Amino acid sequence: MLPKHLLAAVIVASLSTGCAVGPDYVRPNVAMPAQFQGQAAVDQRHAAAGANLEAWWTGFGDPQLTRFVTLALEQNLDLAQAAARVLQARSGLGAADAALLPSGNVSGQGARVYQSVETPLGRVLNSTPGFDRYGNEYEANFSASWELDVFGGLRRGREAALADYQASEAGEVATRLAVAAQTADIYITIRGLQARLAVARKQLQTQQDLLSTINLLYGKGLAADLQVSQAEGALAQVQASIPVLEAALDAAMNALDVMLGSQPGTHRAELLEGGDIPVAPRITGTGSPGELLRRRPDLIVAERRLAASNARIGMAIAEYYPKVSLSGLIGSATSVASGNLFSSGASQAAGVLGRWRLFDFGRINAQINAAKGQEAEMLAAYRLTVLHATEDVENSFSALVKREAQAATLAQGVSAFGRARAASFAAYQKGVVSLVEVLQADDNLLRASDARVQAQTESARAAVAAFKALGGGWQPNDPEAAGSSEPMKGQG
Repeated sequence: MLPKHLLAAVIVASLSTGCAVGPDYVRPNVAMPAQFQGQAAVDQRHAAAGANLEAWWTGFGDPQLTRFVTLALEQNLDLAQAAARVLQARSGLGAADAALLPSGNVSGQGARVYQSVETPLGRVLNSTPGFDRYGNEYEANFSASWELDVFGGLRRGREAALADYQASEAGEVATRLAVAAQTADIYITIRGLQARLAVARKQLQTQQDLLSTINLLYGKGLAADLQVSQAEGALAQVQASIPVLEAALDAAMNALDVMLGSQPGTHRAELLEGGDIPVAPRITGTGSPGELLRRRPDLIVAERRLAASNARIGMAIAEYYPKVSLSGLIGSATSVASGNLFSSGASQAAGVLGRWRLFDFGRINAQINAAKGQEAEMLAAYRLTVLHATEDVENSFSALVKREAQAATLAQGVSAFGRARAASFAAYQKGVVSLVEVLQADDNLLRASDARVQAQTESARAAVAAFKALGGGWQPNDPEAAGSSEPMKGQG
């Protein structure tokens, strides 16, 4: 048994909050530009409404879009899985906390024994006068153990578990942001497809009217078979585009229902009522690129995983040192009768103090090298995630500005092609131009109108991508959430 003064010193050392073996974690410094390259162009946009990052979907001014995003954040099954992963990580943190505390166990057992007399032992016992083949065995024990964290291995384990828990929390927030963005993206896609269908159906009606006019002229002998065939071909071409758009619309509506955690078709009637393509709002409060480190939850996930891998180096290094544990057992056991179980002769006790992997340093070295390799991998992954985050913002800013410029230009083109089509049809009725010019004007108008709708749709989707890339959709309460030593505190 250890001397009392030495035992006291060991306990004090284990309870100390001082140094633990292994490297202390320091958040890596990542060089970030002062502002985004596309920031100036985004700030110069002329948008009627603005949107803050915390609830950016309300800035589109579409109540139905806001309603669907709200439903998705309440009902989406990906979010349910993410919440379950947080609970799992929380249990891991609880286990790491418990490892720092003493544990106790009470056990008892009773057994009825019937000894064989055909075994060598049974033959010997059977030859003994008064031998009884029947016997009872009873045992009751209380055991306790406490691993004294002298070298900090358990504390490093708790650091790793806490960082894993924080990563899971940030992962849930990342899923929440992704669900909001994907729901808005699908909704905008639906409205864009409906607008494209409206253009195609309008053009279909125009082509049908044109064919009717040509058939009328043909009946009077004023149009040739070739002109009728040309008009029929143009009509068929427009008709063929409609089923493709309808299939894409069906798929988008089904995808939205799944995002809302409901059966496909649940919200179809509501969506078929139609609506305009949401207009991208101003993007306010973007902040600097450096603020992405605390706003984007995927960056927090990567940074917390790096912190966990750093702590596991200390866990591995702690295996070099002896494990100081206080373990003991007191109890009573008897094989005679229950009345003798707690007699002095039936008492038993045991004690254990420590273990040391003295001749296992080769395996420990391998474990330390593996932990260091994982930490290097997580560091590279974190730096790469930061680069991709900045890339996401720049790409979405560029797409937003360029698509809006494209939509404005195409609006002018649609107006010009509309005038050209009216003029060509009037000229055709007067016999000044052939039907080819009219059909060409129709085709130009259809293509320009469809392209304009697509540009409007893509500009709104680019705004959604920008809000997501900026980490919009939640408000981190702690400016240093990524480097906190306690669980994250954010709200969606």
